[in-house]
Amino acid sequence: MAMLNRVHLNGLRAVETVARLGSLAAAAGELNVSVSAVSQQISRTEKQLGQALFERTASGLVPTEFGAVFAARLGAGFRELAQAVALADEATQCTLVVSVAPAFASKWLLPRLSRHFARHPNVLLRIDASVRLADLDHSDIDIAIRLGDGKWPGGRAELLLAQEVFPVCAPVIARKLNSIEDLAQTCAITDERAMINWESWFEAAGVPPVTFLKGARFTDPMLCLESAIAGHGVMLGWQLLTADALADGRLVAPFGIRAQSGLGYWLVTSSTKGESRKVRDFKVWIKEEIEATMVQFGSANAATASSGAFTVERTVAPLYGGSDIKLRQAGS
Repeated sequence: MAMLNRVHLNGLRAVETVARLGSLAAAAGELNVSVSAVSQQISRTEKQLGQALFERTASGLVPTEFGAVFAARLGAGFRELAQAVALADEATQCTLVVSVAPAFASKWLLPRLSRHFARHPNVLLRIDASVRLADLDHSDIDIAIRLGDGKWPGGRAELLLAQEVFPVCAPVIARKLNSIEDLAQTCAITDERAMINWESWFEAAGVPPVTFLKGARFTDPMLCLESAIAGHGVMLGWQLLTADALADGRLVAPFGIRAQSGLGYWLVTSSTKGESRKVRDFKVWIKEEIEATMVQFGSANAATASSGAFTVERTVAPLYGGSDIKLRQAGS
């Protein structure tokens, strides 16, 4: 292998291409360089090897006896290199890169990925956990899942789920909440970077906002969730962040009232690139998972709502829209 350091790879490519195609002009066209550049590369390679590879004739270059054997070996070598590069291309084509916020990935997506693996065993998933919306036109990211209003320059956004917000807490806290006014005797767990606020929920509940006791403050929704599960107070949660904790009883939604946040989870792809089969398959899969989660979430939320003093009649938000959500307290 050390002998390869004596010869420039471009020169070897020039020798193999001329020998295979039979002319400097044809080789120059394939290599996308000038005829003189190919001629110079061949001359340089012959000097590096100390062997003549071509005879210069009136009709062009003709491989010497050594040159013919040498070029044949080069051809086999370059075919092997091409196959190696093709393996990388194949791996890229079979890898789906999904950009998603860490909280979404950790609390909802990862526990469900085994079902994607089972359905699409030939597709490798790479999760890019970031809150930054990457440049989908100039990166390897195939699809992003983002929380917002769906307006991202250069992206094609499809609503996955309208976000609703509601209080959640540990069962030990919920037992003390017989009315919304009782929230004034509890600590609020606050996400300092959240795009949601309590005012919208109190408005949906039809009651004046209460003043909470001061509670823990975090800059990450996952930490807020764990703090709520630990019984530190009440947090304003949403479906996909809290669905599993509600389903297994670690959290309850004591009032059963959900308010629109004006935000949603969106599937975002490049507006200039066509969608590949792996992206389309992922969209089908994640929509099915969202639907199953919302069925589970609706059952869990309905069950825990009775832990408070309110019996709530509500219309669950449509899966792919939220314009006709109705939230009202029974008897109002």
